[in-house]
Amino acid sequence: MRHVLALAAAFSLTLAAPAGASLAVGAKAPDFTTRGAIAGKVVNVNLARQLKNGPVVLYFFPAAFTAGCNAEARAFAENIDKFRAAGATVIGMSADSVEDLTKFSAAECAGRFAVASAGPRVVSGYDVALGRQVKGRDATRRTSYVIDRTGRIAFVHDDMSAERHVALTLDAVRRLAKS
Repeated sequence: MRHVLALAAAFSLTLAAPAGASLAVGAKAPDFTTRGAIAGKVVNVNLARQLKNGPVVLYFFPAAFTAGCNAEARAFAENIDKFRAAGATVIGMSADSVEDLTKFSAAECAGRFAVASAGPRVVSGYDVALGRQVKGRDATRRTSYVIDRTGRIAFVHDDMSAERHVALTLDAVRRLAKS
């Protein structure tokens, strides 16, 4: 019975992913190690290490200190306790410099979660290149992934509007916790 419930949960998460999603639900999430920041302090961020603690919400955003990205970071920060209660770690990623992300982590993320610099290998691996520049550098699309503790993509939301990313990823994490 538990196997049937797990399959039903996986199927419902699959239906939640948009048709043009970057990585398909069920795909192996590319591992990475990069530098980022929490609360204004530079840290190393490694996906495999974070997955040992449970699912990871990996959300890509175009550029720090832009209106939509600021609002999205604040919304994740305001809801971080709900993500933690569901067992998930939140990591924000963009192609911004570590210096910019250090400031962004303190100001817009309120020191509540890590934001990390996505280099070309990470951007390519997650297929999140926006295809245009923001503030004079290549930017990433606004794509949120929920990655289960086995390293598989469980949910994808790929939409340049920041409005629903937090609510949809939180819902996916909660459903994953129940499966």
